[in-house]
Amino acid sequence: MDRILTVGDNTSIIKTFSQQEVATFADLCNDHNPIHLDEIAAAESIFGQRVVHGMLVASLFSGLIGEKVPGPGSIYLGQDLSFKAPVFIGEEVTASVEVIKIREDKPIATIKTTCVKADGKVAIVGEALVLFSHSS
Repeated sequence: MDRILTVGDNTSIIKTFSQQEVATFADLCNDHNPIHLDEIAAAESIFGQRVVHGMLVASLFSGLIGEKVPGPGSIYLGQDLSFKAPVFIGEEVTASVEVIKIREDKPIATIKTTCVKADGKVAIVGEALVLFSHSS
């Protein structure tokens, strides 16, 4: 069944990142900054504890866009991100995407991307530009 994408369509996911996921991501992207991996170095940082890589947290948007809204067949064209607050290992976050604009001439949508911590603080905000399938 074909689904029509409309402004206001949205979805979200709740996630808590583990130490193992952070270590695996560090190896995958080759970012071994001690603030992510070393308890002592992180304790001495401005955050006072280890933080999840911002791009690992932001990667939740990719899953939401590719699987839910707009869904399968979607292709990322761009992403603007602003990191507002750290996400700590073991801290619950909610990543959300919402269609805020659809071009009239092409199947391209602007998607608001937001990640909010369990305490209500916004961790990441941004906008994605996505080419979507008409059968999404």
